[in-house]
Amino acid sequence: MTAPVAEAVIEAQGLTRRFGSVTAVDALDLRVERGTIYGFLGPNGCGKTTTVRMLTGLLTPSAGTVSVLGHSLPRDAERLKREIGYMTQHFSLYTDLSVRENLSFVGSVYGLGGRRLRARLDELFALYNLADLAGRRAGAMSGGQRQRLALAAATIHAPKLLFLDEPTSAVDPESRRDFWERLFDLVDAGTTILVSTHYMDEAERCHRLAILSAGRICADGSPRALMDAMGANVVELDTPDPRRAKQALTALPQVLSAAQLGARLRVLVADSVADPVAWLAAQPLATPLASLERVRPSLEDVFVTSTRVGEARP
Repeated sequence: MTAPVAEAVIEAQGLTRRFGSVTAVDALDLRVERGTIYGFLGPNGCGKTTTVRMLTGLLTPSAGTVSVLGHSLPRDAERLKREIGYMTQHFSLYTDLSVRENLSFVGSVYGLGGRRLRARLDELFALYNLADLAGRRAGAMSGGQRQRLALAAATIHAPKLLFLDEPTSAVDPESRRDFWERLFDLVDAGTTILVSTHYMDEAERCHRLAILSAGRICADGSPRALMDAMGANVVELDTPDPRRAKQALTALPQVLSAAQLGARLRVLVADSVADPVAWLAAQPLATPLASLERVRPSLEDVFVTSTRVGEARP
């Protein structure tokens, strides 16, 4: 029996954005299912923010079709803005207002007031540990505290869909972990989330992931499925001169990448090589190999292989 297809909250075909002669986003096809965290993974300049801005109705596509929560964009952009939350990469609330004043203002923009607003503020203060900070100016808060405030503001109207554009780029690792736990709480409560990031550990937390390079999607799927279908084998080797070994290995067409990890090298070998360990052991590297071990792929390995393929396309 075929499993039912999950409902899509975002669907885009051929989504494109040009700035003069520069194509920032190039014919993206995208489907985001309800109740999931969908991630955009890629370096700065790959098109993540431009895509998010088109999906939120803030930027008009140059070509393609977009439907978000059943709204056709850009036609229904103003109606859509009432139903989504958007947290930008850079803190965008008022630094000279207190936590309470900022949230009260954002709540009023979404039509909350009186008893309803007060109840929602109390709920958010408890949920995001902001009660003791309610009277503090946003400009006097730490990066992690501002992040919690920004997430509270983005969700004050209980949006069905939440967009997060590199939301953890300026906070410490502990705050990042706490932030992601709150995202999973939101998903459990019925919110769908699209998040852009350049952190591999965050990307692995997503239910589904698109890897972007030069405005194109190079790979799309669950992190586990992407690792299983990587098209390369990973071998770690020990050598007394890893830099010389790396130089020799990267000159071989079968080697997709070689990265130094302390005294070890992590080598990606094309899956056309049947036995990568034996093949590497037979290479003349001008330095002895103490050990070779085939290891489990990581999402970083997937990123390296998929972006190489994407960059090779015309």
